[in-house]
Amino acid sequence: MAKFYTELNETLRAFIAQQHIYFNASAPNQGRINVSPKGLDTFRILGDRCVAYLDLTGSECETAAHIAENGRLTLMFCSFDDKPLILRIYGRGRVVRMRDPEWNDLHAQFPTVPGERQIIVLDIDSIMSTCGFGVPLYEHKGERTMLPEWSSKMGEERMEAYRHERNQRSIDGLPTYLYEEPAAE
Repeated sequence: MAKFYTELNETLRAFIAQQHIYFNASAPNQGRINVSPKGLDTFRILGDRCVAYLDLTGSECETAAHIAENGRLTLMFCSFDDKPLILRIYGRGRVVRMRDPEWNDLHAQFPTVPGERQIIVLDIDSIMSTCGFGVPLYEHKGERTMLPEWSSKMGEERMEAYRHERNQRSIDGLPTYLYEEPAAE
């Protein structure tokens, strides 16, 4: 049975801390829905009603484009061990980029990881937990090191060129504002 919460309590915080993977979901007003698995040491609870994750460079930059368009973001954690549970955090996302005044203070919450692109902050509207009885059991074998290794091998200059080529527009053609500010309305 679903339970709803208005903020992260100690039980929910402990559950999140035990998870090795989480998923983010976002969608434009028109176009493809994006769901991405996230791992490594990239998630932080900033307060009872605010969380964030360190976004690493990848082949797309969908979440930033969707947040720029409508702000909607959902994060999901689910247990793959003996005690089943699914936890969804709903809210309004915002993107903090390296050029933003907030970057240094917020970035200090995370370890330095090769390929850092931006920080996604989620201001929580609501939280829902459900049973998770249908989620299979899996054993965590460890973190993959491939993404940070790939980013390190690229080097900063090639990484910037890659981001300029691959991360300025979503797959639906929406701007990500990775390098420019949105036009004033």
